[in-house]
Amino acid sequence: MSKRDFYDILGVNRDAAAPEIKKAYRKLAIKFHPDKNPDDEQAEANFKEAAEAYDVLNDEQKRAKYDRFGHAGMGAGGGGRHGGMNMDDIFSQFGDVFGGGGGGGFGGFGGGGGGRRRVKGGDLRIKVKLTLEEIAEGVTKRVKIKRMVEAEGVEYSTCGMCKGQGQVTRMTQTILGQMQTAQTCPDCQGVGQSVKNSPKGANAHGLISQEVVVPLEIPAGVEDGMKLRLRGEGHAAPAGGMSGDLMVLIEEVEHKVFRRNGSNLHQDLFINFSDAALGSQVEVPLIDGKARIKVAPGTQSGRIVRLKGKGLPGTSYGRGDLLVNLNVWTPTSLTADERQTLEDLREADNFQPDPDHKERGFFDKVRDMFS
Repeated sequence: MSKRDFYDILGVNRDAAAPEIKKAYRKLAIKFHPDKNPDDEQAEANFKEAAEAYDVLNDEQKRAKYDRFGHAGMGAGGGGRHGGMNMDDIFSQFGDVFGGGGGGGFGGFGGGGGGRRRVKGGDLRIKVKLTLEEIAEGVTKRVKIKRMVEAEGVEYSTCGMCKGQGQVTRMTQTILGQMQTAQTCPDCQGVGQSVKNSPKGANAHGLISQEVVVPLEIPAGVEDGMKLRLRGEGHAAPAGGMSGDLMVLIEEVEHKVFRRNGSNLHQDLFINFSDAALGSQVEVPLIDGKARIKVAPGTQSGRIVRLKGKGLPGTSYGRGDLLVNLNVWTPTSLTADERQTLEDLREADNFQPDPDHKERGFFDKVRDMFS
């Protein structure tokens, strides 16, 4: 059975902005939520299908790959990863859509079938600066963060209002008859437990701020603006709930020598006129060492030399290249002898520009860089 188009699933256009995608997903998530559709297998399938579509379209990199290659570009199974996930996994990943948030807040999670609601702690967000050298090899960073944790000695008891369910039901009279609605318990905020004994310094949920050091295993090849998620490293939830996540935003430090384009690296290298005219071998820096390249006789300024596999590792495949842009350096001051030598050569036939020379043009070189 072929998979449905992700845009069709969410009911949005292909140029829809992120807020519109999120709004459409939230509408479907509420419609097919397990709490509203107990024991309904089709509703559960629709719920997972919408989560899979949102997982891809809400991520810029995944969305770009999907727009270009469709389901075939999304790896095994041709799509997101929610087909094999349970409900808690989906709630955990998209807690902000279901009402969770940062700053130590809680997001309620339906357990399906009317069981007690699970609560997830708020997510934490930090930025980590990386050099190209660190990106090339991958690195472990140890970062210091402050997060809410359950206070030592805190005791909980079952909430008297919701009887541990985390939500209360209310009956309202409408023109169509009585309607039953479920709402988050106002006393325990959906936890299902109330603080019985709170240690000094703890908040109303029995949590206290604590400074901790968290190791970040950052893989090679990450890019500026990429987000990494460390599950369970965010704020704690009270009464044994699920901890939030730590969201890590990658910030790439500008390099003095190299410019980056995906997994490819670019650098400008200046050579003197004699090396360009006569040919030579020159040394170029690499991200992890040095290499020597051949400068062919008659090299023109702007020629590009490609060193295969000397760029950065890709996050999904292979390793990029290093593209060296050769620029012929024109001296800015000359001695009398140097000036006379050049004057003698000024009118020589070999020193006249040749527009019919078979040197590749600028746009050809740019096309080669991206091929």
